[in-house]
Amino acid sequence: MTGVSGQQAPRPARPSSVPAARAAADDGAEGDLRALFGQSMAVFASLAGPAHMLEAANPAFFAAIGGPERTRTGVPLGQLMPELAAQGFLALLDRVYRTGTTHVGRNARVLLGEGADAREAFFDFTYEPRLDAGGNVKGVRVIGVETTQVQHAQRLTAEHRALLEQIARQAPLPEVLEGMARAIEDLAPEEVLVSVLLADADGGHLRHGAAPSLPDFYNRAIDGIATGEGVGSCGTAAHRRRPVIVTDIATDPFWDDFRDLADKAGVAACWSTPILARDGSLLGTFAMYHRTPRTPREADLALARVFAGTAALAIERHRAEQARQAAEAREQAARDALAFLLNASTVLSSDLDAPQTLNRLAASCVPRLAPLGAVDVVEGGRVRRVATAAPTEHQRDLLASHIPVYDAADDAVARVLASGVTEVARRTPSGPGPWQELGVTGYVCLPLLDRGRAFGTVTLLSTGEHAFDGHTVALAEELTRRAALAARNARQYTHRAALARDLQAGLLLPDLPRVPGAEVATYYHPAGEGLDIGGDFYDVFPLEGDRWAFLLGDVCGRGAIAATTTALVRHTARAVAPLLPDPEAVVGAVNQALINRPAGHGTGFVTLVYGRLTPTDHGLDVELVRAGHTMPLHLDARGTVRAVDVPGALLGIGPETHLTTHRLRLRPDESLLLYTDGITEARDADGEQFGEHRLAAALAGVPARTGPRHVVETLTRAVRAFTGDHGIDDDQAALVLTATRPRE
Repeated sequence: MTGVSGQQAPRPARPSSVPAARAAADDGAEGDLRALFGQSMAVFASLAGPAHMLEAANPAFFAAIGGPERTRTGVPLGQLMPELAAQGFLALLDRVYRTGTTHVGRNARVLLGEGADAREAFFDFTYEPRLDAGGNVKGVRVIGVETTQVQHAQRLTAEHRALLEQIARQAPLPEVLEGMARAIEDLAPEEVLVSVLLADADGGHLRHGAAPSLPDFYNRAIDGIATGEGVGSCGTAAHRRRPVIVTDIATDPFWDDFRDLADKAGVAACWSTPILARDGSLLGTFAMYHRTPRTPREADLALARVFAGTAALAIERHRAEQARQAAEAREQAARDALAFLLNASTVLSSDLDAPQTLNRLAASCVPRLAPLGAVDVVEGGRVRRVATAAPTEHQRDLLASHIPVYDAADDAVARVLASGVTEVARRTPSGPGPWQELGVTGYVCLPLLDRGRAFGTVTLLSTGEHAFDGHTVALAEELTRRAALAARNARQYTHRAALARDLQAGLLLPDLPRVPGAEVATYYHPAGEGLDIGGDFYDVFPLEGDRWAFLLGDVCGRGAIAATTTALVRHTARAVAPLLPDPEAVVGAVNQALINRPAGHGTGFVTLVYGRLTPTDHGLDVELVRAGHTMPLHLDARGTVRAVDVPGALLGIGPETHLTTHRLRLRPDESLLLYTDGITEARDADGEQFGEHRLAAALAGVPARTGPRHVVETLTRAVRAFTGDHGIDDDQAALVLTATRPRE
């Protein structure tokens, strides 16, 4: 037997004149071959004549061609095996008989039998011509070895290798398991239906994995069966952790609860092998079903063990990949949560405004944490809704219109304010509210705590399919904690800034006085964020005899200590000026007060310009002293700017002041500018200082009769143009005294 594609080994035909001895030897060999192959696994058959009459064959031949009904001789081979004609085997026999040429075939495929009983087989064989005494071909001798098992093993190995490659490239588990099931079903010599069930994480139940040939209703019915003794073949095998062979489902007690289901599915035998991980834990079961009762051969059990091991490898690889993906998802979620908290914290602390902070809190929560959100705070014993967030304006209006009752027992906000503990529910909040209109399905209410006491709440609301999980609640709690801290800092900043403004206002003139014969303008711009009290100060106050005192100075340092020093200088000057004869004496008294101040009130030095002015018919007569301060500038009516250079030492350093009084007259429209070093030392983006020359140049263009306010505006405009967006590093103060024209 061979296929048309079988290989041929040409052999010369024997001449008809071969001696009789050669023919006799051939006949003897025929008998030896019959004896040799009588009990062999190799097939042997002797055919005679052009009809290929079967004269003799060994039992292996009859077993190979298909059973007792074919165990007979004396009939043509084509009549005994009619399926050979369509496969080309009889034509090959005809050619060997006709030409006397031997034909050799390797791994030839042949279908033996017809219809449902046909089976596939493979053979290595030789067709040899049989010769008579005259050397003529009288028949054909068939010698072969069935290689079906070898072919199946090779195909099995190839399929197994393909499955391993799928596993290595991390193909989806359902694809691998279904491919494995179909491969086994295709390779099995008899019909078999393969099923793979996967164990739950706890090993208590089995879930559908793959069963391409079992009916869908059957797969659905056994999906989720428990593992346990007597629960079919698979449940029992999973429970015992060893194979369970049921050869006849109709009589086996393991199948009492599933017998009708099996009968409906048309299965009569089930061999189940547990799929175990390397550590012995249960991964699932591998089952082979049969249509008729059947007992497995050792080869069947070996096949089950091989593919159960392959399935274990695939399932473990799948679980490891799932665990890796889950770990990556958790890591990504943690990174996302951290990024969310960092971004939200940055937004919450972007400025020190408590209402804005709470508005940003509501906006940060929606929609990242919940579809709807509201923030309530307690003010004056009442709850006030200060922020809402929602996808639509209508929803925001509904939320804003609902105000919780502070002491209502059925209100979630009231309960959380009282307890300081987060409240979570998968229902609408208790108490009245627009819950139905908003479609609320659940809520989480979180306290805003300040030193353990709730001063407000954040309420997040679920709608539709949204639901709060533990991760979201924890994220909301952390965000609320940060928001409470930011709101507390903002409120403290607001209070301190107000205090600083009030204190600073107390150290400066609340209103400019009306000085006869003069116009007065001032400018003050503190550095910093508004919490520090500046060290620059100025003052103008009356003396006896229509005279007025003025001063402008700079205290070393900032804050509360600078404020006490500023107050000490101003109050000392105001107290002693009416009692002392000249500016030198007044500044000397101020210096002594600085030296005598307690250590806790600061030790920094002070720069100061102090003077007196007297209105006259010709303008203002000015006498002043300078104690280490920037030189005043005299602006005359022609636009000339001159520095008033008067020697004098810093105050608060030692008892000697070494002061000199300088006298000058401000004629009508002339001005005297006193300023602090924060103006001349203002820097641009490159770090260069504004300086005295730029100041003088800016003031030189001030036209006459424009008044002191125009001088201040020119000064500040020039400084801002120079510094740009760089900001200021030191306080800036200026005092301008301009002589006015006498009334007609």
